[in-house]
Amino acid sequence: MRYGNYRILCTLDHDAMLPLFKGSAFRGGFGHALKRTVCAVGRAGCEGCLLGETCVYVRVFEPNGWGVEERVIKDQGGLRRNALPHPFVIVPPLHEERWVSKGASFDFGLLLFGEANDLLAYFIYAFEQMGRAGIGERTNGKRGGFSLDRVMSGTTTIFSRDAGKLSKPETQTLAVEPASADGKVRRMKVTLESPLRLKFENRLNDGLPFHVLTRAMLRRVSTLSAAFGQGEPDLDYKGMVKRAEHVMIVQNRLAWLDVKRYSSRQDQAMLMGGITGSVTYEGDLDEFMPLVDFCTQVHLGKQTTFGLGKIRVETV
Repeated sequence: MRYGNYRILCTLDHDAMLPLFKGSAFRGGFGHALKRTVCAVGRAGCEGCLLGETCVYVRVFEPNGWGVEERVIKDQGGLRRNALPHPFVIVPPLHEERWVSKGASFDFGLLLFGEANDLLAYFIYAFEQMGRAGIGERTNGKRGGFSLDRVMSGTTTIFSRDAGKLSKPETQTLAVEPASADGKVRRMKVTLESPLRLKFENRLNDGLPFHVLTRAMLRRVSTLSAAFGQGEPDLDYKGMVKRAEHVMIVQNRLAWLDVKRYSSRQDQAMLMGGITGSVTYEGDLDEFMPLVDFCTQVHLGKQTTFGLGKIRVETV
């Protein structure tokens, strides 16, 4: 799967009052800006639109716009596929400060999967428009407007406001590599850098047994690979889930955090909470490490486009 990891560097033009978890403001602002940028029809909904098959907004926010429905995504190992994945993740600033002063610099991340990397210019332009409209709550009648200064790919500047020209970015190939079987990884600490929102047995979980984490990793790997890569990897889905049940939790520092966001589509405030903190596992972990390596780069669980499900892993 083609994988692009970009950094967007900005400067605030006005004071800003942002939510505690900033993913809702960034993801919501981007969605509105992209639709204003590319929608030639100006209708509220996209269903039934004549231009839907070629519309960039549909391709970004409605995964079926990529023709993904023609690629069979099998249900392996009892893993439920409720929705196809989006081809992007916005990684918001993770600091908890709400008040940010005019002139402050900040940056956020953008992950793109598959052919979405060819649409990077649309993302950048939409972010510029989002900056003009502003984000967060109104302060003195204005939202927190910002200027997009640069876009980085690794250590390379591929776009700057002064140059106004986008260089072709370099993308990586992200895949699940063959697992080691040397028994070197016996203990692993997983830190949830942004809330992780998982459902198991049709309910949201406030704990994270290793088999639940494994199910989520398998689901993320298989759906992204099928939708934007070369197809689902050949993995022992049922066997891995069963073996994951033997991995024990040796330290649990997890807690549930409720995050509120406002949905303009549904015109109401909504909860978008998830698990935060860290958990340490012990057991035969080698075969799971390729899944872990993949998921640390793409986020995990529900509502990843908001930046939820960012994990960091340390092995001992």
